[in-house]
Amino acid sequence: MALIGILCLIAGLLVAAVVGVATASRVAVYGLCALLCAAIGILAASALTGLLPINDTAILPMGLPWLGAHFRLDALSAGFEAVIGLTAVAASVYGIGYGRHEQEPHRILPFYPVFLAGMLLVPVADDVFVFLFSWELMSLASWALVVAHHKEPDNLRAGILYLVMAGFGTLALLLAFGLLAGPYGDYDFSSIRIRPIEPLLADLIFALAILGAGSKAGLVPLHVWLPEAHPAAPSHVSGLMSGAMTKVAIYAFVRIVFDLTGSGAWWWGTVLMVLGAVGALLGILAAQMDRDLKRILAFSTVENIGFIFAGLGLALAFRGEGLQAAAALAMSAALLHVLNHGLFKTLLFLGAGAVLHATGQRDIDRLGGLIHRMRWTALLFLIGAAAISALPPLNGFASEWLTFQAILLSPSLTHWGLRLIAPAMGAALALAAVLAAAAFVRAFGISFLGRPRSFAAENAHETDRFSLAAMFALAALCILVGILPGLVIDALAPMVKIATAGALPHQLGQAWLSLVPNGEAGGSYNGLMVILFMTVTAFLSAGVIHRLSGRKLRRTDAWDCGFPDPSPMTQYTGGSFAQPVRRVLGDFAFKVTERVEMPPPGDLAPARITVQLRDPIWEFVYAPLTRAVSTIADRLNPFQYFTIRRYLGLVFTVLVLLLLVLALWQ
Repeated sequence: MALIGILCLIAGLLVAAVVGVATASRVAVYGLCALLCAAIGILAASALTGLLPINDTAILPMGLPWLGAHFRLDALSAGFEAVIGLTAVAASVYGIGYGRHEQEPHRILPFYPVFLAGMLLVPVADDVFVFLFSWELMSLASWALVVAHHKEPDNLRAGILYLVMAGFGTLALLLAFGLLAGPYGDYDFSSIRIRPIEPLLADLIFALAILGAGSKAGLVPLHVWLPEAHPAAPSHVSGLMSGAMTKVAIYAFVRIVFDLTGSGAWWWGTVLMVLGAVGALLGILAAQMDRDLKRILAFSTVENIGFIFAGLGLALAFRGEGLQAAAALAMSAALLHVLNHGLFKTLLFLGAGAVLHATGQRDIDRLGGLIHRMRWTALLFLIGAAAISALPPLNGFASEWLTFQAILLSPSLTHWGLRLIAPAMGAALALAAVLAAAAFVRAFGISFLGRPRSFAAENAHETDRFSLAAMFALAALCILVGILPGLVIDALAPMVKIATAGALPHQLGQAWLSLVPNGEAGGSYNGLMVILFMTVTAFLSAGVIHRLSGRKLRRTDAWDCGFPDPSPMTQYTGGSFAQPVRRVLGDFAFKVTERVEMPPPGDLAPARITVQLRDPIWEFVYAPLTRAVSTIADRLNPFQYFTIRRYLGLVFTVLVLLLLVLALWQ
């Protein structure tokens, strides 16, 4: 059975962790992880596409004594297992080459397989105990990887913030599952699924699911850990945290809200659409203004998670009003973007890791000219940047196009709130998509084009063959999924059916393998025709230009933008590139202030411009909470100096008070 095979392979990952402790051999650990994750991905994809039996169940004699450990492989869990396994293979192959530069491999190698095992266990968990155990295993192992380079103060701060947010998310999920189990105490998902839930409890479970899963996924305003933790972790771990771990959180939300809770209130979709649209805009605006390459990618993850949750909210809205076909379209768009984001974001983080290793720099204003020294990395990063910018015929375009196709069906909604929010969300997502293209033109152009801005960039070198192989595989998949998205939509149909009880029309039989989201001739997309048109027009244009241009070779100076000084410092910087967006939207989103210091005539001091950004979410939400927690901790600090008699007296007093409350309650 596929499920038993997956569980055995996950156990093999735990064995790989032991190998990491015993040998600290990166080739053995990463190679074993790549093989095991490849096998898991193949088994999951085979089950999802019907090549192997689906809906396998297993109960193992572990976990809670009266419950056992329940596992289940259905279409929803198989799809997410395939996405996690695919990205884990690429990250593991990349780690074989990238890991040889790690100064302290014993801080990474034992925890890396455990991190993979935790992520892969969550989707197949079929009871509350196994789910939360796997969730915490994933969280703690990833925290250990975030603080692997703990001697850097920023990394330690990122690890503490991540641990706090992870604990908060787990607490929210624990409460959600407690409400789902109810007074009966049936913690296996099959029992929860068949029991009706009161509307008020369902609303509370929905809110807790947003807090628990949204905090791990990076949904605004629960995203504060993400731009801190991703840059702190090793690059292949950053790729997994963004490309795979956030998808585990998406799975948790879909499983709880769409599967276990049942039908919900109409406003559920509204909340998700608002949070998704706001998150997409704030995330990409922050990416536009940052200079750290890995933080830019982390903020972009916030934007893409917003896109996914907006699609999930639209699917909830359509499902709540009985529009099954429209709900299936929105859910298909969200799940396709789950796969696409896993591909291109992992590719981009691996590319950023190659740049970091070659130059020692993450500041894009200290890079430049890398296209001449890292040709293959530049090409692969460009493919990832084009994919995340939703340029056809790459995969990012297909899922975002499907999302907008679903938004165009929003006039069929009957509730006034949904009819008002859905078009506004569409406008916000369209603006976010445009800003994403601008952000990655900036990231690629400043980093790879122009002239080197530092000695490190001038002496950069290409990365190793293992890293290039992993990036080439991900880039090829970005192209393949973009050209043939209909085949992926057909594979996702069983997952969509679990969530919405519907699915898109079968795409394999469409003419020229076109992607036709609706049965009627409303809109279609053909990646094959797009790439054929682009190829033909490119060759024709090159031929015409070559034919009409003069035969004589002419040389002249490069355009200097009015600066005859050939210094690289006269080039555009990341800050100057982002200045128009910063001045138009920065004050609204981040309270941006600019201060220009211009010396008087005759003064040889340099002119300076200082830009300061403020995060309103941190200032108005998290900073007050931090101060409150610190104040309470200071007040409670004397308790740790109590004698044993005082501790016993305190416990007795609390016990009497609880019994008194219970007696009065009855």
